[in-house]
Amino acid sequence: MKPLAHYALALGSVFTLTSISSFAQQKNMMLEEVIVTAQKKAESLQDTPIAMDAFNEEALAREGIGNIGDLANNVPSLNIQPFPINTTTLRIYIRGIGLIDAQITQDPPVGVYIDGAYIARSSSLATEIADLSRIEVLRGPQGTLYGRNSTGGAVNLVTRRPDPDTLLLKQSLTYGDRNLFTSKSMLNLPLWQGSALKLSYLEKSVDGYIENTGLGGDFGDSATTGYRVDFGWDIGDTIRLDYAYDKADVVNTNMAYSAVLPSEDIPNPGANSGIAITNLINSGARQFYDFNVSGRRPDKMHSPVELVEADNVIDGHQLSINWDYSEQLALKYIYAQRSLFDSTPTNLGTGARTDGYRLDNNALFGFPVAPVAGGTAPCTPVCVGRSVNYAGFQPDITQEQSSHELQFSGELLDSSVSYIAGLYYFEESARQGVPNVGHLLSAPLGSDQDGNNTGNRIEVLTQQIADIENTAMAAFMQLGWRPPVLEDRLSFTLGFRHSQDNRKARQQRRQISFLVTPGDGDNTDRDAMDIATQLPEAFYDAYGDRDFDDQSFSLIAAFDLTDEINLYAKRNEAYKSGGFNTREPINAGGAERFSKGFDPEKVTAYELGIKSRLFDNRVQINADVFVQLFEGQQLNFSVPNAVSDTTVANSDESTLQGFEFDTTWLAHEDLVLILNYAYLDASIEPSVNPLSAEIEDGFVFDSAPRHAYTAAMDWNIWQGNAGQRIALNATYSFTDERNGGAKRETSTMLIDRQDDFAVLNARLGLYDLTLFDGDVDIALWSKNLLDEEYSINNIHNLPEAGRSIMFGEPRSVGLDFIYTWQR
Repeated sequence: MKPLAHYALALGSVFTLTSISSFAQQKNMMLEEVIVTAQKKAESLQDTPIAMDAFNEEALAREGIGNIGDLANNVPSLNIQPFPINTTTLRIYIRGIGLIDAQITQDPPVGVYIDGAYIARSSSLATEIADLSRIEVLRGPQGTLYGRNSTGGAVNLVTRRPDPDTLLLKQSLTYGDRNLFTSKSMLNLPLWQGSALKLSYLEKSVDGYIENTGLGGDFGDSATTGYRVDFGWDIGDTIRLDYAYDKADVVNTNMAYSAVLPSEDIPNPGANSGIAITNLINSGARQFYDFNVSGRRPDKMHSPVELVEADNVIDGHQLSINWDYSEQLALKYIYAQRSLFDSTPTNLGTGARTDGYRLDNNALFGFPVAPVAGGTAPCTPVCVGRSVNYAGFQPDITQEQSSHELQFSGELLDSSVSYIAGLYYFEESARQGVPNVGHLLSAPLGSDQDGNNTGNRIEVLTQQIADIENTAMAAFMQLGWRPPVLEDRLSFTLGFRHSQDNRKARQQRRQISFLVTPGDGDNTDRDAMDIATQLPEAFYDAYGDRDFDDQSFSLIAAFDLTDEINLYAKRNEAYKSGGFNTREPINAGGAERFSKGFDPEKVTAYELGIKSRLFDNRVQINADVFVQLFEGQQLNFSVPNAVSDTTVANSDESTLQGFEFDTTWLAHEDLVLILNYAYLDASIEPSVNPLSAEIEDGFVFDSAPRHAYTAAMDWNIWQGNAGQRIALNATYSFTDERNGGAKRETSTMLIDRQDDFAVLNARLGLYDLTLFDGDVDIALWSKNLLDEEYSINNIHNLPEAGRSIMFGEPRSVGLDFIYTWQR
């Protein structure tokens, strides 16, 4: 469908909704009110001057949402992709703003919060959460109340609080194809007066959707176990204490790229030796692949080396205390501590027929190296025969974070003035990598540009470890005023946040390469008697220490045109701290750029919005237009002619502009129709490329689809006398094409580019049955019902392939059984 057609469809739907009035005369039919906490207080979604989406517990179950990754295809302005070499790590984009990479030295620009506590790392964000009650997606910068690293927006995950008045048991079971099994158990147990304990347990397992015909599990196998313990206590009428501990363990095998097009020789008119070697490696790697020239999602792929499982463990404590000191003052304290262990192997050589070509960190029988970087090379001039077993390794991440937040809120002057103010402190330490030397690349050197085959191989070992220490402090305030004019329909909100960040990082990176002469004369495999000469070693040990500070302001003017129509205009700012890039090339320039780091990014956003309930609260139309102006936007992009090396540019000026609308129509007492649409126009001015130190054109937003929409239906087909019902829910989502990379290169831009796609999810359920004095829901569901084949990531720079595609999940079907009992 052409972009203009999408635009016409979306606008036509709104005009159709707003032109319907005959149904307004039907009785007792209105949309339910949605309560959110986007401004750190409970209020109606319609009274909140923020462009946002909210999913309550019923909507989460209806759409099959158990974690952040499941939000994909449910919010047009939200784009979510797994990270290519660690598919439990998520790239989250809101209105085209996100982070294409995942490093401990860089923070994503979309803040993620669990019960108000910030989650710093995107690792394991795809993990199921045991007992979610609501998810809120805040679109656009959130710089005052949410602070650092929310230039794109924020995602709030809200869990169910223990209830001292209800004994509640809830058990849900899911069975599906690919051996899907999910069990979620929750028990809410009242204790002494005003207190309760809530216990939640989660277990989920599913087979991968691409069979591995080689060694190890299938691509995408996953098994998760997790639990959560909550304690809540109403200490008198004014004090509430909540404590929670949660832990999750995810064991999985990564998804993999399918090699679609072979790599091509890089033009080398200047006879550059580095490009010449790269071309030889690429030529040698290509011969191991039967390329997926159809570009279709494969059912099977081959891993000639063992597909090692990843293991991710996350756990955390959280304590919050609420004290309603008086009618004018309430205090809230939030303490949170979280730990992360992420052990995910890297394997980018899947699909090869044999292990003669490898691009992974698995074990290797190889040649000796100096124990320290820069030491005397044992293989000088040569080593005859392999003699060292290098164990396989994973670039493990271990991370600890803790935060404290103290809030003061209340109302003054007969509730005409409201305020929230607070102090925030955050600290984090992390390590990525292991101190061991291990395998990176093993490949034959193919033919040169004259067709001459060298007959040799190249073998590359790597050693890399990075450490960080981060601290952040902030003071914030938001003041609301409703002046006694215009029948109290006008209000103003002023926000301010002062932020200070210190970031320290050290990286030791080492690469050792060998030119190998085959001992058996065959350069397509490794032999125990191969002969190796070590090439000049590359390494650096770099350190960076930077301080950043920022002042961000927000101003909102809101006017209640009627009791059902609210208008708002806002100007707000947000800031994302600078940092360091662990993927800088192993040379003097890379070491210098690492130590120098990159600068913060700052955004100033302007937005006009409307939130409305029309026709006796049967039609809801929320819409906004916005412009977001960035200075110093952080752009990660690949270093030319490299597999994993990147650098970071701070753009000169970037602009995002667009509009969004969310419409909900209660067309009949048994039928709700939803249409949400987002339009984006993105541009980046010519900016300094840190590799050349020259101003260059061609920087782009890597994941900013021009058009995206979601159309949904919730239809109660049948209602029984005892309250039981049959309902059909369907959600159809469309996402336009995306760039796939942050730098436009004439030879690779179309290769990285991701095509548009559409996904249909559906659910047919029988609800509110009675069993043992409890309620039972049974539902048959399907995700990607039409079995759309679409890419979630493309890359152009693997030695074997000039275009490789990671495909999204195929059609899946399953059955939910949910039992709820309460007293």
